[in-house]
Amino acid sequence: MKTASLAHTEPTASQAEMSGTALFHSGGFDRRMSLRNMKYAFFLPGLAMLGMLIACSSNNKPAEPEKPEVKPPDLVGGLSGFHKGFVTARGWNADAQPYRIESVVTTDGGNGHDGKWAVWRSSFASPAARATKTYTWSGSNADGAPARGISPGTEDSYSPSNASTHVFDPQFLKIDTDQALETAKKHGGDKVLTASPDTPVTYVCDWNHNTNQLVWHVIFGSGREGAKLIVSVDASTGEFIRVEK
Repeated sequence: MKTASLAHTEPTASQAEMSGTALFHSGGFDRRMSLRNMKYAFFLPGLAMLGMLIACSSNNKPAEPEKPEVKPPDLVGGLSGFHKGFVTARGWNADAQPYRIESVVTTDGGNGHDGKWAVWRSSFASPAARATKTYTWSGSNADGAPARGISPGTEDSYSPSNASTHVFDPQFLKIDTDQALETAKKHGGDKVLTASPDTPVTYVCDWNHNTNQLVWHVIFGSGREGAKLIVSVDASTGEFIRVEK
């Protein structure tokens, strides 16, 4: 009777190959696939999260601040420009009276052909305080123009005997600059504006102590010097007085 051998026998080469192949399929390969799948499992959600962050970042960019809207200039006639300064002057001194009103040329203030400008300067005197002060109203945005609103000037001394600072009662001022302009046009102003349409028309109001009249000086030019024409108009009645130049 043959007895089974208990001795260890080495596997043949073909058996070892088959055994390795089986091990590869059953263990090593599966572990490799699992590791690869785990890498994708972590990588893909991270990539998606990164895309969301980029999208959110681009969507959450702060909006550019809106540029402040530039207001157009406020153009008013001489009466309106004067009264804006007169109210403030009465706060300075209760007895303040005007002695001069004048338009101020600005680059955005039009040309005065409708009797309006964006800046008006009114000068006042206080007999009680023996002082003068100028108040300028501005509705202009132009470079070099006074800031919008009322700007006070410096206080100066006042002498009642000075003809250039002769005060007048505001109740005498009844005619606005557009009406004064219409009168001036009838006495040479129309011809000036027809020949030179770009000529500015400026205005000065003061008291004529020789004739005891409040006068609008309608100036066809940016000032008395170099003006093409200056016409005096009664600021109380609107009547023509004379051609000054």
